[in-house]
Amino acid sequence: MSNGSHSYDVVVVGSSNLDLVATVERLPAPGETILGTRFAEFPGGKGLNQAVACRRSGADTAFITCLGKDNAGDTLHRLMIQEGIAAYVTDDDDPTGRALINVDTHGENSIVVVPGANANLSLSVIEAHRDILLHSRVLLCQLEIPLASVESALAIAKIGGAQTILNPAPASELNRSILQLCDVIMPNQHEVALLGGASALLDAGVSIVVVTLGARGIKIITADGEQQIPPFAVRAIDTTGAGDAACGALACALASGLDITTAARRASAAGALAATKHGAVTSLPTLSEIDYLVN
Repeated sequence: MSNGSHSYDVVVVGSSNLDLVATVERLPAPGETILGTRFAEFPGGKGLNQAVACRRSGADTAFITCLGKDNAGDTLHRLMIQEGIAAYVTDDDDPTGRALINVDTHGENSIVVVPGANANLSLSVIEAHRDILLHSRVLLCQLEIPLASVESALAIAKIGGAQTILNPAPASELNRSILQLCDVIMPNQHEVALLGGASALLDAGVSIVVVTLGARGIKIITADGEQQIPPFAVRAIDTTGAGDAACGALACALASGLDITTAARRASAAGALAATKHGAVTSLPTLSEIDYLVN
């Protein structure tokens, strides 16, 4: 584990889940038991996905998260180390976060997320890692951990001069106090609508709104106007993790000093590449793959 005075390109604060996926002919009705055809376990959680995306995009990445003292926690911790992420893990008495996912043959799904240890990523956990947050170039957060902890992490990183990025997913109403700590907010088209639109976010103190539009690319909105980043033409087979890939690539690009237009183009490429493979972590692209598509 690296010491606290190390300066990271990107620090990610967020959730870690183990996704338990059952493939079924059709989704069960209430009270019904059906037989599944396949079962698989995948690493997941927006925090972990985005930390891996940052690292594979080329950023020296630290990840602050909570795991249960269980096999799932061991599995996810091993993955972080294998990926070369500096893992700042708090062991928790609650189980590691789980997502229970049923997927039918048409690709429809039903998902139950049990936050577990993620719900205990408290203010004291953030405070324990203050030094890492103060020395980061870029901080990347999402909303699968307590909102107060997200706000605290953003505030500390701002004191240290970091550029702050918030991916407001899953969507929830956000106070002005959080929004004015965000240099960049990166919602998808549904999330930006739930947050009142890009202009409302800018009015609340966000500097740059980066809206991911799926197959239609990315839109950048600032006080100076809008800019459309065209999509990359790929054959999409599974969009799981595409948003997380885009967030990670954007954070990495901004940490390396690239401007927002160039960074958003790399984010668009990363999202497109992730959609060409199945799964979340398994689909996150590498630096060389992103370079190849962009150039």
